[in-house]
Amino acid sequence: MQLSSLLERFSEPETLKMAKLGRELRAKGIDVIDLSLGEPDFDTPQHVKDAAIKAINDNFSHYTPVAGYADLREAVCTKLKRDNNLDYKPENIITSTGAKQSLANTIFALVDDGEEVIIPTPYWVTYSELVKMARGKVVEIRTTAEAGFKVTPAELEAAITSKTKLFMFSSPCNPSGAVYSKAELTALAEVFRKYPDIYIISDEIYEYINFVGTHESIAQFDDLKDRIILVNGLSKGFAMTGWRLGYIAASTAVAKACEKLQGQFTSGTCSITQKAAVVALTGDLKPSFEMTEEFTRRRAKVMEIVKDIPGFKCFPPEGAFYIFPDVSYYYGKTDGETTITGASEFCMYLLNTAHVSSVMGDAFGEPNCVRFSFANSMNNIERAWVRIIDALAKLH
Repeated sequence: MQLSSLLERFSEPETLKMAKLGRELRAKGIDVIDLSLGEPDFDTPQHVKDAAIKAINDNFSHYTPVAGYADLREAVCTKLKRDNNLDYKPENIITSTGAKQSLANTIFALVDDGEEVIIPTPYWVTYSELVKMARGKVVEIRTTAEAGFKVTPAELEAAITSKTKLFMFSSPCNPSGAVYSKAELTALAEVFRKYPDIYIISDEIYEYINFVGTHESIAQFDDLKDRIILVNGLSKGFAMTGWRLGYIAASTAVAKACEKLQGQFTSGTCSITQKAAVVALTGDLKPSFEMTEEFTRRRAKVMEIVKDIPGFKCFPPEGAFYIFPDVSYYYGKTDGETTITGASEFCMYLLNTAHVSSVMGDAFGEPNCVRFSFANSMNNIERAWVRIIDALAKLH
C-alpha cells in the first residue's frame, strides 16, 4: 500500500518535533527546560473562562455556522476598528480552528499549481509547507539582522515575476521579532500598487506583544485592502493556545472562498471557544497588556545574558517572544564527541548536553540562526541560559 504523494511535499514542523524530543527526555526523568514552543506560559484570563462556562451552561453545544457565530464575527469587526482603525463587515470575517487553519484556507483558496509565493526570511515554519501542499513555489527573500530582518522595497520588487500570486509575512515576526513601522509598510505598499494581481497575507497574531510602539497593519492602505488577507487569532495575545480560534479579515470574494473550503474540512470551530472569544475580543485587555509587560522584562533579561556569549550575533526583538541569534560561530566546533555542523546539530547538542530545547533556524529559512523562546518563567529562563553557556564553553 502506498500513501499519498502529498505527504512527500512538506515536512513536519520543527517546532513540534523539538517539543516532542523534549517530552521524550522528560519521560526518562531528565529535567528539560523548554525554550522551543511558541506559547505564553500564562493562564487564560478569568473573564474569558467565565464566558466559556456560561456558554456550556447555556447549552451552546451544537454545530455552528461555518464562518462562525454572527456575534463573534461582529466582535472581530469591533476589535479591528478599536485597535487598528480598520473597517470590516461581518461578511469579511471567517473564524477558524486556529490562525494556522486560517492561513491554510487562504493559501489553498489563492494558490494554483506553479504559482509563486514570496516569503521574506525568516518566516514561521508552516508558511512554506502550506505553499508546497498547494503545489505553489516558495520564493524566499533573504533578509539580514543588519536590516532588522525586514524586506526592503527593492528586494520585494526584484523577487516579483509574472508568476507571483502572493506575498506573505508576519509583523511582529515569528521567529525574528521584527516589527514593521508605518513608514516601512508605506514603502512596501508603493511596490504592491505597481502589481495589482498580487495578494498579501499579513499575519498579525503577535499584535499585542510589541516592544517598540503601536502596531501597524498593512491593511490600513484602503486602495490595497481588497488584496490583503489579515490573519489573527487569540493564541498569543490572550493565552488561549488550546482554545483554537483564528480569523481572517478579507474581501468578500476571498472570505467566501475560505468558507467554502472550511465547510469541507472542519465546518465551524468550537462553539464554546467562539462564545469565549467574543468576550476576549471585546472585553478588558488588561491581562494581555500585563503579559506584554512581563515579556518585556524577560526580553531585557535575555538580551543582557546573550550579549556576553562568545560568537552570538543577536538582533533585539521588537515584538513576539523569541530571540533569533546567528550561532554560526560554533559551526565546526566540537566537544570531543559531537561536532556542530549546523543549526540542527547545535540544537540537538543543547538538548542532549544542556537539556534545553530550542528550534533550528533552517526551519525558518535561516540556517545560521536558532530560535529561543522567552515564553517561560524568569527562573526557568535564567536556569536555561546558565546551562546553555556551560555547554557552549565545552566547544572548541
